[in-house]
Amino acid sequence: MRIMYFDCFSGISGDMVLGALLDLGADAVELRRELDKLNTPGYELIIEKKQMNGISGTDVKVLVPADDLVRNLADIERIIDESDLKLSVKELSIKVFREIAEAESRVHNIPVDEVHFHEVGALDSIIDIVGTAVCIDLLGVKKVFSSALHDGHGFTECRHGIIPVPVPAVMEMLKGTNIPLITEDIKAELVTPTGMGLIKCLASDFGSMPAMIIDRIGYGMGKKETGRLNALRAVIGTLPDEALMMEE
Repeated sequence: MRIMYFDCFSGISGDMVLGALLDLGADAVELRRELDKLNTPGYELIIEKKQMNGISGTDVKVLVPADDLVRNLADIERIIDESDLKLSVKELSIKVFREIAEAESRVHNIPVDEVHFHEVGALDSIIDIVGTAVCIDLLGVKKVFSSALHDGHGFTECRHGIIPVPVPAVMEMLKGTNIPLITEDIKAELVTPTGMGLIKCLASDFGSMPAMIIDRIGYGMGKKETGRLNALRAVIGTLPDEALMMEE
């Protein structure tokens, strides 16, 4: 079975996940071809190799116009449902968007249908989330595991003003789960709502890396200066043959 492990030693965000999957070998040309099926023009997807702290990885940027449309969950679901993407890609993408939207609705005490916010409505989040679902499919991953999540502390600025780190939507998604969170002595937001929604919907378990035969390792580069390597490490491989292990 082909499995993947996300090592979130420096948090997780949508662009970091997409960068790590591309660094693992997901085909960028095929990714762009699949994303075109969304029929959402107006963005530019920039994929570059980058070095940070001597480590090579992939940096992903999604450039969108300043006047990008504000969309709600229904708008997002309509865009995905009306596309020609594979059913598995559609289902995972919608699951992630619903997870984030439900968390935001609880934080702001408004119905899910009335949630209009950057994390769900922005075109860059659509590309990050759907792009991740596409790359998971391209890589043939059947099961995903993750380390504990590492976040910073302090405050960060968003469209609602100055809010604490971990941000409220991330805390809401952590509530009632078995997902461990470690706070680092870094004054920055390391776990974004998009990253949190992705890993919560992708990973079946959180903790140490399972016994696996490692095939490839990829790094998705972060954007913030944290004083150390700011990247998401993804490891892809296979579960060892249990019968062979017993025989040995």
